Amino acid sequence: MQANDHEPVDPAAVSEASVTTETREAPATTEADVAAAPEVEEGPSLEEALHQAELKVAEYHDAWLRARAETENVRRRAQEDIVKAGKYSIDRFARELLAVKDSLEAALAVETPTVDSLRSGTELTLKQLVAAFEKSALTELNPLGQKFDPHHHQAISVVESPQEPNTVVTVLQKGYLLADRVLRPALVVVAKSMT
Repeated sequence: MQANDHEPVDPAAVSEASVTTETREAPATTEADVAAAPEVEEGPSLEEALHQAELKVAEYHDAWLRARAETENVRRRAQEDIVKAGKYSIDRFARELLAVKDSLEAALAVETPTVDSLRSGTELTLKQLVAAFEKSALTELNPLGQKFDPHHHQAISVVESPQEPNTVVTVLQKGYLLADRVLRPALVVVAKSMT
């Protein structure tokens, strides 16, 4: 039935009709509809994810323990090496000095030494000692005629001399360097200007 422009419209009927239309447009979802719907894949369950995470934690913890043990072993070995280096650092030099000692003992074992045999034996022993020094980076300081260097020389006295002032004129005792470090400074007499 169609409404004329002249017929009155009941407001209750209009609102009832609109509610009925809205309900038809969006039908309600029932449990049967939910059950019939295709399942969406959700991935691993929470228990499986937790189990996988626990396995990873155990793996990382084991790797950490191994790395820690290895670090401790390296530290311990390094400390042992430092102790051994300090204890046996003179090993090579000591081996070189054994030949010098053998030569001195052989010279003293001669029943009737002559001056010439003592001199030649002493020269040979000195050569062995110098060779041992060279192999161990022990260098002699003999600064005669050089400028005085307070880092390598120790001045015992100062004397008037025709040489240039602050020059070493006499070496009382040679000095020695071990590599680049002064083992013993040379004891020297230094020139001063003549007045």
